[in-house]
Amino acid sequence: MHTAELQATPIAPHEQAAEAVATLTSVTKSYGPVQALDGLNLTLRKGEIVALLGPNGAGKSTAVRLLLGLCAPTTGEARIFGRDPREALARERIGAMLQVAALPRTLKVKEHIDLFRSYYPAPLPAAEVVRIAQLEGIENRLFEALSGGQQQRLLFGLALCGNPDLVFLDEPTVGMDIEARRGLWIQIRALAAQGKTVLLTTHYLEEADALAHRIVVVNKGRVVSEGTPAEIKSRGAGRLIRCRTALRPELLRTLSTVTSAEVADGLTTVMAASPETALREMFALDRELHSLEVVSPGLEDAFLAITGS
Repeated sequence: MHTAELQATPIAPHEQAAEAVATLTSVTKSYGPVQALDGLNLTLRKGEIVALLGPNGAGKSTAVRLLLGLCAPTTGEARIFGRDPREALARERIGAMLQVAALPRTLKVKEHIDLFRSYYPAPLPAAEVVRIAQLEGIENRLFEALSGGQQQRLLFGLALCGNPDLVFLDEPTVGMDIEARRGLWIQIRALAAQGKTVLLTTHYLEEADALAHRIVVVNKGRVVSEGTPAEIKSRGAGRLIRCRTALRPELLRTLSTVTSAEVADGLTTVMAASPETALREMFALDRELHSLEVVSPGLEDAFLAITGS
C-alpha cells in the first residue's frame, strides 16, 4: 500500500529510546462536568517520533496542552525534562506548531523568523530555519500573500526557531502538496536523528505510518493501544478479502469469522478474522467467485477497529 520511501521510518536507537523526555502520569483533566482525560499515561523518549492518534474528542489536544504548560492536570502529574511544563526553563526547550496559531498577516516571512528567534537565548540561525522549513525565495513575502502550504512551512520553521529538544507538531502538512509534504517528512526524520523528540498529531494515517517510531491511540481520555506502526496494524479486526461475487453483503455478514461486508462498484470487500475459513464458505456458496485478493489491513482499518469508530 505504501512505497518503499514511505516505509523507511528510522529506528530510534535503544539507548536514546530509554531516556524519558516528557511524561503524563495518571493524569485526569476535567472541564466542569466534562472529563477530557481519565488516568492517561504517556511517555515521550529522546530521539523518538510519536504519533498521538484518536477520534475527535478523544483527549489528544488536552494532552498536548498539558505538556505545553498551557493548563494543569486536575489530578496526576505532567513533566518535561523533569520539570513542571509551566516553568520557563522547561518551555525554553520546546517548540510547537499548532493549528490555532495566528500570525500578523502584514509581517514578512523573515520578520516572523527574526521575531520568534528573539524569544530564545540560543536560537537557530535564521538561514538554517529557512533551509529546514523550505522557505528559500519567499523570505520577503508577506504572510498574507503566502499559500496555505507556505504558511504551514513557516509555522513549522517558527516551531524550530529556539532549536528545541521537544517539538509538538499538530497537523503539520495540512494544505501541502505531495512534494512539500515529503520534504517536510525528511526534515521531521532529521530532527529525530539529531536526538530531538517529536510528538505528532495528524489525521493523515499514512503520515503516522510513514514517520512514527511509536503510535499511541487514545479514546475517551485513555490510552487504548500503543506500539510500532506494524504492531498497531496487527491489532486490526482481521484481514481484508476483495473479490467479485454474486453473494450479497447481508449473507456474507452471517458467515463465521466475518465482521463486515460491503459492495462498491461491483467489488465486494469483506473483513474476516480468519480469511481461510471465510473463503471456504464463500466458495461453497459461489463457485464463480473471482478477482480474489487477500490483504492485511492498513493503519486506518486497525485504528477503526481499536477505537470502535
